[in-house]
Amino acid sequence: MILLIIGVALWWAAHLFKRLAPGPRAGLGNAGKGAMALLILISVVFMVYGYRGAEGAVYWGRSPAMVGINNLLMLVAFYIYAVGGPGPGKPRVWLGTKLRHPQLTGFSIWAVAHLLVNGDVPSFILFGGLLVWALVEMMLINAQDGPWAPPARGTAGKEIAYVILTIVLVVVVMGIHYWLGVQPWG
Repeated sequence: MILLIIGVALWWAAHLFKRLAPGPRAGLGNAGKGAMALLILISVVFMVYGYRGAEGAVYWGRSPAMVGINNLLMLVAFYIYAVGGPGPGKPRVWLGTKLRHPQLTGFSIWAVAHLLVNGDVPSFILFGGLLVWALVEMMLINAQDGPWAPPARGTAGKEIAYVILTIVLVVVVMGIHYWLGVQPWG
């Protein structure tokens, strides 16, 4: 369990460093990007190994209905995450022009979806910890960046491409879950 907690804490630290300590982060220059990327990679490894080895009280388990809801939420989460992908100020699909934080919103939906089907203490630490991080990150960005100007809207072809990409990615991720021994279907 300690490895899982360290992984979540490292994730928080690496992602919030820029927001909470902009001066020291800027002082690292381009080398800081590599250091943060390495720290994030290490945090993911710790979270994966920590989660797989963690035990804790179980308050609810998987049910076919919740797995179905989880899978639908995953489609929504992946789509919302993807529509924020082009970067700040670049044209986005329709939904990307309505959400200030599409990637963090998609990430939050991902975390909630996983909490619906995993009602155990390690899941609360992993998915709950990452959900709280995403919400804190959104609040910090809003406080530091001020009012938001929606980006320009992209083409209809881009909308269709994102829908297709979302479906393909969800199927690939489900296949990876299955390969790792986690049954993603209800």
